[in-house]
Amino acid sequence: QVQLVESGGGLVQAGGSLRLSCAASGRTFSSYAMGWFRQAPGKEREFVAAISRTGDSISYVDSVKGRFTISRDNAKNTVYLQMNTLKPEDTAVYYCAARNYATYAYASYAYAYWGQGTQVTVSS
Repeated sequence: QVQLVESGGGLVQAGGSLRLSCAASGRTFSSYAMGWFRQAPGKEREFVAAISRTGDSISYVDSVKGRFTISRDNAKNTVYLQMNTLKPEDTAVYYCAARNYATYAYASYAYAYWGQGTQVTVSS
């Protein structure tokens, strides 16, 4: 089992940057593929980015490609989401999630473990 804690959210102007972190408890973080999801008010939770257990496979939703970068440091039990050139439509609560598989998934139901979320607000 793994517990996840996100940090790094906040208020930023359009065009700005934020880096989200997700710290995982336990000694088996490297066993988990990790994902970032987001949920805006009145909308369903959506896939943002994901990274495989070893970090050699990564995927992004089209709307963030070229702007967001997911990475992980297995020695620090942490996954990151670097967000650049932020837009107002990126405003949402961002969640990290873990699944005990080598490969990531795009569906939220495929992830067994979730953090509490961190708010990202981008002003225009």
